[in-house]
Amino acid sequence: MGDVVEEDVIRHLYVHVPFCARKCGYCAFYSEAGEGALVSRYVEALVRELELVAGDLRPRTVFFGGGTPSLLTLGQWERILKSMDRLGLLGAAEWTVECNPATVSPDKAKLLRDWGVNRVSMGAQSFDESLLERLGRVHSRAMIYKSFDVLRAAGFENVNVDLMFAIPGQTLETWRATLGEALALGSEHLSCYEVIYEEDTPLFEQWKGGMARVDEDLACAMYDELLGAAAAGGFQQYEVANFARHLAGGSAEVPDRACRHNVNCWRGGSFYGLGPSAAGYVRGARTRNRANTTLYCEELERGRRAIESSEELGPLARAGEIAAFGLRMTAGWPLEQFRQRTGFDLPGEWREEMRRMIALGYGELNGERFHLTREGLRFADWAGAEFLRS
Repeated sequence: MGDVVEEDVIRHLYVHVPFCARKCGYCAFYSEAGEGALVSRYVEALVRELELVAGDLRPRTVFFGGGTPSLLTLGQWERILKSMDRLGLLGAAEWTVECNPATVSPDKAKLLRDWGVNRVSMGAQSFDESLLERLGRVHSRAMIYKSFDVLRAAGFENVNVDLMFAIPGQTLETWRATLGEALALGSEHLSCYEVIYEEDTPLFEQWKGGMARVDEDLACAMYDELLGAAAAGGFQQYEVANFARHLAGGSAEVPDRACRHNVNCWRGGSFYGLGPSAAGYVRGARTRNRANTTLYCEELERGRRAIESSEELGPLARAGEIAAFGLRMTAGWPLEQFRQRTGFDLPGEWREEMRRMIALGYGELNGERFHLTREGLRFADWAGAEFLRS
């Protein structure tokens, strides 16, 4: 595609690995069982897609999500890593790989660390065996501890632990115990998500059939417990569901161990999204790849990207979307930064929405910054929707 000016290249890369050992009961993301031949075919297609975008990409952050990226074999990882090396895509300041505690081995952890992966996001979800079974997880409580030790032994100094709350059957006492165990691990980051009953998931069918119920008061109590425990454990909340530590002496509004890849997304930055169903945003155009691994592979085997849809939002619509995502962060939006990013004035275009948030106690305008309050962050999805423009 010709020479690209270094300052103009895209600096962030997301790769979707769609394979899981077993589909979890709550998961609405595109994923499927990892059948051997299809996984190998996917790896070759992904390498081809990397080749197609490499000339426009010098990643500062890389994020392999899923699915379960750690399900890939050593040989499959080597194929991807060597291709990234050949294409000049190594050396990211932050490189995250998601993993399931059941699929972490010393050899795999060492391989990833040796090639430059420096952050792992481990999907623990719970430390309670009965809840792990309820969620359909393939790992045990003991595997969380074992995998964490394996990652530390391999040299990983930046580990995130994923947890879920408001799981059917989970009590406040169980959640409190899980938080205690997670904090005792000593990870650098916590991501804690409330269970959502997504359509087309077994959990949704359980709810529809009366086998699971939503208790909003309990969910709110669990969220409050999370905020208190995380703060007491040395974590700073920087987004609705995300908490991170500072390095020694750090005090910035976004913690040192925050996920920089996600911060870029919440701040409306560009990123390439590769792999089946992956979404990307590059220079004003939002794309989504085919949510079908076979069709994805077929397109790449024909020498073209497997983009199913592409949409270029108008300036105001894009600014509203950026406002909505950015308000998920506890720092909210510095007004001048928003103006520079979008070309729009937040109080000028969204004055009534901001007034409504403030009147409800959900928002605050402090000098040159608008942000959601602790109460408002609970309703960040609703608040964000108020800022969207068609």
